[in-house]
Amino acid sequence: MGDKTKAYIAYFVICIAWGTTYLAIRVGVSHYPAFLFAGIRQVVSGLLMLGIGLAWYKRADLTKSTLFHNMLIGFLLITIGNGTVSYAEKVIPSGVAALICTMMPMNAVIINLIASKEEKLSLTIVLGMLLAFGGVVLIFKDNIADLANPAYLFGMVSIYFATAFWALGSILNRKKVDIINPIFNSGVQIGFGGLFLVLLSPLVDSYTDFQPFQKDALLSMGYLVVVGSIIAYTAYMYALKKLPVGFVTSYAYINPLVAVLLGYLILDEKLTWYTWLAFVSIVSGVYLVNRGYKAQRLKNNATN
Repeated sequence: MGDKTKAYIAYFVICIAWGTTYLAIRVGVSHYPAFLFAGIRQVVSGLLMLGIGLAWYKRADLTKSTLFHNMLIGFLLITIGNGTVSYAEKVIPSGVAALICTMMPMNAVIINLIASKEEKLSLTIVLGMLLAFGGVVLIFKDNIADLANPAYLFGMVSIYFATAFWALGSILNRKKVDIINPIFNSGVQIGFGGLFLVLLSPLVDSYTDFQPFQKDALLSMGYLVVVGSIIAYTAYMYALKKLPVGFVTSYAYINPLVAVLLGYLILDEKLTWYTWLAFVSIVSGVYLVNRGYKAQRLKNNATN
């Protein structure tokens, strides 16, 4: 089997594995306090990633600046980003959560447009933003009866803000690229992000009806650690080395479809035409925004 074939298999693993994590989180937080569940999962995943990184590269950057940087990124991506999504999935269907999370790439573009004077809005970017926000409106319309529940409304809004913090953390992470041991650094980010979640859990979580040894919760925890973090992350790293970046990152357009279908088939979550229209609208919008953004960068590079 050639390297390209293995890379496409790795890409397929990413599309499926990361799409299933929303369902696993939904199952886990139905028995565990959300921050505690996410925190334990990320701490265990982080420790395993540290071991893999050291075994692979045999060295690591342990300078104060690098550790502080990774702690900050872990707080933005894992503590706020993943933790908030986990918390919201106590009241929000996993498919709806996945659909809203597709806004992350667009939020990254918006942050870049605000932070960089060289990047400006174009017609393609504006159309994409309108399409994506239109998809979010469709989600709200499809769940309008549920919006009477303040917890449900708060959950949907908080997931959107979680995608903004995830986008910010992703952008800041690019400012400091470590070539010594990227896997070890990711383990530090994941581990510290999870540790912050565990520490915040008593302040945020409710421990009523906590079922620490419930079988489904433990299985979902194990699945998220092994498949969601270790296997999928390793596959992602391999695919990035062998395939174009633009193709590999298109996994973000497939994950929500996997999440929506699994939520419908396994958890009996609602699936209507509005759900499908929201999916198409958001994915199309994010695609247009990224296309417009890339075209602008190519134009800027050509003139410099």
